[in-house]
Amino acid sequence: MPGLPIRAAVRSDGAFLADMTVEAANWRAGGARPRHEVLSSPDHRRYIAGWLRPGDAGFVAESSTGEPIGAAWYRMFPRDEPGFAWIGTGVPELIIGVRPVWRSHGTGRALLQHLVDHARGEGYARLSLSVERDNFAVSLYRSEAFAVVRRGIGRDVMVKRLR
Repeated sequence: MPGLPIRAAVRSDGAFLADMTVEAANWRAGGARPRHEVLSSPDHRRYIAGWLRPGDAGFVAESSTGEPIGAAWYRMFPRDEPGFAWIGTGVPELIIGVRPVWRSHGTGRALLQHLVDHARGEGYARLSLSVERDNFAVSLYRSEAFAVVRRGIGRDVMVKRLR
């Protein structure tokens, strides 16, 4: 929903970002993995462990009552510990999660646009993300000028050029 408050993510948002990591991992209806399974996986834990380290940035959308309902954030990863969407040194990987009841109302798009604007302002040339091909969010990413740069088994890496 346009007009929802969006604020910068702070250190104390780490637990909420963990919730949104679980939402992102469990996007498929009927295929939900338990929270502890998602968060104990090194593949997912790397996106939230030690949240708000140097180079991290993100935004949280809130309902009109101040309840966090979605988040988008990015991190940098080294070559020897890449994330799902690692394409090179100096390219932040983003992750986005929105509570199911708030999906398809513009929350994800607003968060994504805030994060892209922030990354551009920080001087980054590109942002990357990883998405399963049948995820409904693919259309959002394409409409926001993300393009597939690497195909995997059922999952693609997409990049948006910022300059």
